[in-house]
Amino acid sequence: MEMSVGLSNSVNGGAVLKLSFCPLAFSRFNPSPPSSTSKFLFRKKSYSKKLTGRRLISKMTDSEVKAATSDSTAGKMIFQPILEDGVFRFDCSANDREAVYPSLSFINNKSRDVPVMSNKTPSYIPSFECRLGQQIVKLEFPAGTSFYGTGEVSGQLERTGKRVFTWNTDAWGYGPETTSLYQSHPWVLAVLPNGEALGILADTTRRCEIDLRTECRIQFISLPSFPVITFGPFSSPTAVLVSLSHAIGTVLMPPKWSLGYHQCRWSYDSQERVLEISRKFREKGIPCDVIWMDIDYMDGFRCFTFDKERFPDPKSLVKDLHNIGFKAIWMLDPGIKHEEGYFVYDSGSKHDVWIQKADGKPFVGDVWPGPCVFPDFTQSKARAWWTNLVKDFISNGVDGIWNDMNEPAIFKTVTKTMPESNIHRGDHELGGCQNHAHYHNVYGMLMARSTYEGMGLADRRKRPFVLTRAGFIGSQRYAATWTGDNLSNWEHLQMSISMMLQLGLSGQPLSGPDIGGFAGNATPKLFGRWLGFGAMFPFCRGHSETGTIDHEPWSFGKECEEVCRLALKRRYRLIPHIYTLFYMAHTRGTPVATPAFFADPKDPNLRTLESCFLLGPLLVYSSIMPDLGSDKLQPLLPKGIWLSFDFDDSQPDLPALYLQGGYVIPFGPPHQHVGESNPSDDLTLIVALDEHGKAKGSLFEDDGDGYGFTEGEYLLTHYVAELESSVVTVKVSKTEGLWKRPNRRLHIQLLIGEGAMIDAWGNDGEDLQIEMPSEIEVSKLISSSKEHHRLRLESIKHIPDVEDGSGHKGGELSRTPIELANGDWSLKIVPWIGGRIISMVHLPSGEILSMQEKRNPFC
Repeated sequence: MEMSVGLSNSVNGGAVLKLSFCPLAFSRFNPSPPSSTSKFLFRKKSYSKKLTGRRLISKMTDSEVKAATSDSTAGKMIFQPILEDGVFRFDCSANDREAVYPSLSFINNKSRDVPVMSNKTPSYIPSFECRLGQQIVKLEFPAGTSFYGTGEVSGQLERTGKRVFTWNTDAWGYGPETTSLYQSHPWVLAVLPNGEALGILADTTRRCEIDLRTECRIQFISLPSFPVITFGPFSSPTAVLVSLSHAIGTVLMPPKWSLGYHQCRWSYDSQERVLEISRKFREKGIPCDVIWMDIDYMDGFRCFTFDKERFPDPKSLVKDLHNIGFKAIWMLDPGIKHEEGYFVYDSGSKHDVWIQKADGKPFVGDVWPGPCVFPDFTQSKARAWWTNLVKDFISNGVDGIWNDMNEPAIFKTVTKTMPESNIHRGDHELGGCQNHAHYHNVYGMLMARSTYEGMGLADRRKRPFVLTRAGFIGSQRYAATWTGDNLSNWEHLQMSISMMLQLGLSGQPLSGPDIGGFAGNATPKLFGRWLGFGAMFPFCRGHSETGTIDHEPWSFGKECEEVCRLALKRRYRLIPHIYTLFYMAHTRGTPVATPAFFADPKDPNLRTLESCFLLGPLLVYSSIMPDLGSDKLQPLLPKGIWLSFDFDDSQPDLPALYLQGGYVIPFGPPHQHVGESNPSDDLTLIVALDEHGKAKGSLFEDDGDGYGFTEGEYLLTHYVAELESSVVTVKVSKTEGLWKRPNRRLHIQLLIGEGAMIDAWGNDGEDLQIEMPSEIEVSKLISSSKEHHRLRLESIKHIPDVEDGSGHKGGELSRTPIELANGDWSLKIVPWIGGRIISMVHLPSGEILSMQEKRNPFC
C-alpha cells in the first residue's frame, strides 16, 4: 500500500495531515527483488543506452548477465595502489573494477582508476559478499579501535553501535536515531588502539548502509559494483585527512567576512525589517558580518525574483547594508515553478534542462511555489544554464547564495523526494544517463557546484560563498554546509558539536548548526550557552523558523545579550587564528576543528569526549548540561601542558579556553565586522611554552577575498618562542609570500598558569624578549589572577534559569508524531507544513534480506 501525504488548511491556519493508502502501489515501499536483468539496468560498461519512449534500453554482455543472475559470490577483495603511498583501491574482481561508475567524490576521477608504483601492501584487506543484488563489504579491526566520520550524522561522536544510510533526506527535527540526513559521506575514520588511523571510503553515489553496530567491524552494503578506497594506516588521524584531501580536494578558501557571525531567520519579511535588524547589531555593539534572506524575499517563491512590495529595490538594500558593514546572502532552491511566462521556467524549457520521468516528460513535484520542475545538474548544459542565471542574479548586489531544499526535497510524498525511476541524462564523465537513484546523493553537490561557478563567473575578483543543505563527500570544494533543521533543545545543542566534528572528519571543515535551534523556542540559558559554544564553530550562524519567538542575541534579556556580545567578541578576536586554520586546510588539507583526542590519539579516555573540541592547539571546553556552567567543570584534558586563559570575559555560559603547551596563536581587536580590520591593527600573540620551553605558531594574512594569495599576494609568518636563561625570546622564524610586513605593534601574552599571563609589547618583525619573574613572583601573579577571576564570577549577572516549555506548533507536534512502518523505512510524521517527517529510520538490512530470500530464494 502506498502512503501519500496530503494537506488541507485547518481552522486555526495550521495544516492537517491526510494519509491515503493504495493497495496497488504496495511494491513501491516494500519492493520485491528486481529481476536479474532489471536490477542491473544501469550497468556502466559494455552497453549502449538510449531513451526510447517509456523505456531505458540496456544491452548487457554475457558475463554481466551471468554476474547478475549468480546467487552469491564472496572472498577477499583485490587491490591496487593508487594516488600515493598508503592509498589502495579494492574491488571484488577485475571485471568489477572495469564495471564501476566514474567517481564523483574524487576531484580527478582518473586518479582513482590509474594504479601507481608502490612497494607497500595494505594492512587491512576487506572481504566481500555479493548476495541478492547487494555488495556487502566488511573490514575487521583489532579490539580498541574507535570509529568516526560517516559525515553529517546525529547521535554520539564515537560511532560504534551506529548504523547510517547515505540517502540525502529532508530531515526536519531529526533525532539521534535518525539514519539519513541531508548529506552523504560513505566514509569511516578508524582510530586504532596505538593511535594510528585508517580511512575507508565506499566510493558509490547510491544509497549505502554503513553498519558499525558490531565492535571493531565496518560493513558497507550497496548495489554492486563499487570500489573501496583505504587511506593508511598513517601515524595520526590528521595524516589520514590530509591524504583524503588529495583524493577529494580541500575546502574552498572562504572569504574572510564569511568567518564572522551570520544572522538569519525564516524570514525577515521586508527590506525595512532587514535594515532594522542590521542596525540594531551596530547600536548594541554586537559583532556581525552577514544577514540572510530566506524564501519570503521572492515573488511567490519563484527563484531569481524579488517581491515587488516587500523587497522592491534589492540593490539599494544591499548598498545600505554594505554601508554599515553587512553582507547579504540570498536563498535559491532547485524547484522552479511550473509556470509559462515565468522567465526561468521558459528559458529552462527552451534549453531542455529538466529532470525527466521514465516516459521522457519533465517531472513535476510540489515544493514552496507549488508544482515545480527541477534542473538536471548532471548535464553540462543545465549547469551552464544555471550558472548564467546566478551570474545575472549577482548583479543585484548578492554577496552569497544559500542552496536549500536540494536533496531534492519534494512535498506531499512520504519518501520526501522524487521517484527513483526519474531520469537524469548525465554527462558521460559523470556516469551517463541514469535513474534518480544513481544521482540522488550528488544532486545537491552538483547544484552547489553550479552556483559556485556562477558566482565566480559574475566577479572573478571575489571568492564565492555558497551554503548548501544537501551534499556529498567532495562538496567542500564548492560550499559550506549547516546541519539542517534542528530543534531548540539541549539534546540538539550537544549533537551540534559532534555533528560539526563528524563533518570535519569527513572532509568538510566549514560547517556549523543553526545556533539556538531552528524549530521551537529557545530559552535564554539555552541560547546563551549555544552561542557561547557556537561562536567557536568554524561556521557561525544563528537561524530560526517562522512562527517561533525572535532569536536575535538581544531577544532573551540583558543577561543573555551580554553573554552573546562577549561570545562574539571572542570570535572576532580569534578570526586571525581561524582564518589561518582555513588557509592551512585549503592549501594542505589539515582539519580546522577536531575532537579532543587529536591531541593524543592513543588515549582511549579522550575518544568519547563530546563537550569540547580543538581549533588547532586551542581547546574549547564547555558544559552541555543546563544546570552546570563552565566555571564548575572538571575538564578531562589531554596529556601535556594545557594553560587556561580568557579575555577578561569569563562567564559560566561561555566555554573555558586552553592553549596547548608548545604553541602560539594570533588574535586581533574585537571589531564589529571583518571589514573594520586593518593590517596596522595591534597584533597579539598568546604563547604557551612546552616542557622544553619552546612554542611555535603561524599567522596568514591577505586581502581577505579574491585569489591574489594564489600568486603570492599574502604574508604567512611563522613565529617561535624559546626560553633560555630565564629570558623568553619571541621572534619571526620564517615568512612566506610577497607581502611586506605591516608596521604595527606586537603584544605578547605569555601564559604562566591559572589564567595568569605576562604582558610585553614590541614591534612586529623584531625580536621581543621577556624576562621571566622569579617563582615567588609567578606564584603571586597566579594568585592575583585566580582572585580576579573569582571576583568577576561573583559580580556577573547570570542568565535567568527559565525553561519555558511553550513552543511553536511544529515543535509541539513533534512530541506526538504519527508513526508508520513499511518496507525499508520506519517513519515518524508531524502533521505540519509539507507533512513533516521528523525521522526516517531504516529497518535492519538483515530483516530486509531475509524477507527477500523468503519471497524469491532464486533471485
